[in-house]
Amino acid sequence: MRERPGKDQYYLNIAREVCRRGTCLRRQYGAVIVKDDQIVATGYAGAPRGVANCVDLGVCLREELAVPPGERYELCRSVHAEMNAVLHAARERTLGAVMYLFGLEVSTGQPTANPEPCQLCRRVIINAGIDRVVVEPAGQPLKSLYPADWIQEENQEAKRRMAARAAKAGAPDREGEEGR
Repeated sequence: MRERPGKDQYYLNIAREVCRRGTCLRRQYGAVIVKDDQIVATGYAGAPRGVANCVDLGVCLREELAVPPGERYELCRSVHAEMNAVLHAARERTLGAVMYLFGLEVSTGQPTANPEPCQLCRRVIINAGIDRVVVEPAGQPLKSLYPADWIQEENQEAKRRMAARAAKAGAPDREGEEGR
């Protein structure tokens, strides 16, 4: 008898199936939001309703322009899986929920090496009140990501940039002022 999957693997397997509906020519992603052991919403990467998608057009502008992953999303026709899942759920159902995210490389049919949400999707997930995101990087065990950590990272980065801006603007050196 085969081993019964745990809950995280079970919902991630459903996200894997959802990603098959994706219309992106680069990567297919599927997202499943679960709260209290019930599926709240699903989403896959695809063009907005009524807009021609890359599969039907047979071309990906970001691919044609050799845009690296994580850059120039304004050129992409797709709405990301995470965003689509959140759009299909009421906020009271996403507060404290878990998102399962699965990604496939279209060119190889293999799971993505680093299936983490982009910066914009992270912000959507934070605003939706989702507590945890479960992913499965290629050839690695399941991994939990925590939006609370992303908030801390964003705040630390903002502080770092503010300090760098102040230093660049020539903020007075406190040590140098003492002798005046």
